[in-house]
Amino acid sequence: MQELEKKLNYTFRNPGLLSEALSHSSYANEHRSGGLRSNERLEFLGDSVLGFVTAEFLFLHHPDLPEGDLTRIRAALVCEQSLYEVARKLELGRYLKLGRGEEAGGGRERTSILADATEAVFAAVYLDGGMSAASALIHRCLLDAEEEEAVEERRRDYKTALQELVQRQADQVLTYRMIGEEGPDHDKTFQAEVLLNGTRAGTGCGHSKKEAEQSAARAALEILGDAAR
Repeated sequence: MQELEKKLNYTFRNPGLLSEALSHSSYANEHRSGGLRSNERLEFLGDSVLGFVTAEFLFLHHPDLPEGDLTRIRAALVCEQSLYEVARKLELGRYLKLGRGEEAGGGRERTSILADATEAVFAAVYLDGGMSAASALIHRCLLDAEEEEAVEERRRDYKTALQELVQRQADQVLTYRMIGEEGPDHDKTFQAEVLLNGTRAGTGCGHSKKEAEQSAARAALEILGDAAR
C-alpha cells in the first residue's frame, strides 16, 4: 500500500480506508465471515466529493461559461472513461482485491471496476484527511490544465450537433443502431452506425454503445457538414 500512497502523494492515517476502497464486492462476498466491506459505499461518497470539487473548479476557472456548458464539461471530466484513465495512470488495477471469478474474468482491467475504485479512493482520502486532501488529489489526478484540455474533445455532444444540423431541413430522421462488437467482456469495442432517412450517414466505434454512437455522429457531421458548406 505504501507504493500506492506514493503515487497518490498521500499517506493514510487510517490505512483501513484505502484497503476498503480497493475491495471489490466480489472479494468482500468471499470474505463475509471476516466482516470485510466492499468499496461500494465509498464509491457512493466519492461520486459526490468528486462532483463538488469538479463543479467548484469549473465555476471558479470559467466565470463566463453558462450553466449548460459547465454541466457538459463536468460530465466529461467525471465520466467513467475519464476515471478509468486516472486509474490506469495510478496502476490501480494492481492493488485491487477481487474475488476469484472476477480475477479470472479480467476484472483488473475492467473499465467500470477501475472507475468505481477511483471514486472510492477519492472518498477514502476525504474521510481520512478532509476535503482539502481530497481536493488536492482530485486536482492532481484529474483537474489540471492538461487533463481539462484532453476532455474537450470528449465532452462534445456530436449527436446533438448532428441533430441540429439535419433539422435545418424538414422531415429529417436520424436513427442509430449497433452493427457489431468484439473483444472480451472487460475490454469490448462496439461498432455503431447512424442512418439519415434510412441511409447510412456515418459509422464509428467505442468502448461503450454511447461512445460508439457519438463516434458515428462525429463521422456523419464531417461528411454532412462538408456537404452543407
